[in-house]
Amino acid sequence: LGPLEAWLLLRGMRTLPLRVAASCRNAHAIALRLQRHPKLSHVLYPGLPTHPAHLVAARQMRGGFGGMMSLRLAGGEAAAKAFTANLRVFKRATSLGSVESLAEHRASVEGLGTLCPADLVRLSIGIEHFDDLIEDVEQALKEIP
Repeated sequence: LGPLEAWLLLRGMRTLPLRVAASCRNAHAIALRLQRHPKLSHVLYPGLPTHPAHLVAARQMRGGFGGMMSLRLAGGEAAAKAFTANLRVFKRATSLGSVESLAEHRASVEGLGTLCPADLVRLSIGIEHFDDLIEDVEQALKEIP
């Protein structure tokens, strides 16, 4: 590891707890807001009591429930693809744990023969302002026919 890389690593580590906490807060608030949305059949997030592993997550994830969640669209694959295309703040990308919020239609990424449900969209929640994120998700859902 060179000196520049070591300095960059140290600099990033200093703010890591703040970034993780912000991501967890945003994800939890989004999951709570969306859990009964009529265009969603499921919100998969370990911080919700309806998640099958919620009790384990509550015991093990004491600092928050993470910044990842999946949404299953009630309208199936077409709705999932439309939702992802309608997002404006979320970037369409395959990555995890960024400060930017990301979305992907996972079945499209994995291709034919995947076991991933076609109606599933994976979200990696970043540290943008909550109002911007929830407004983006809600407008993307609203635009689905």
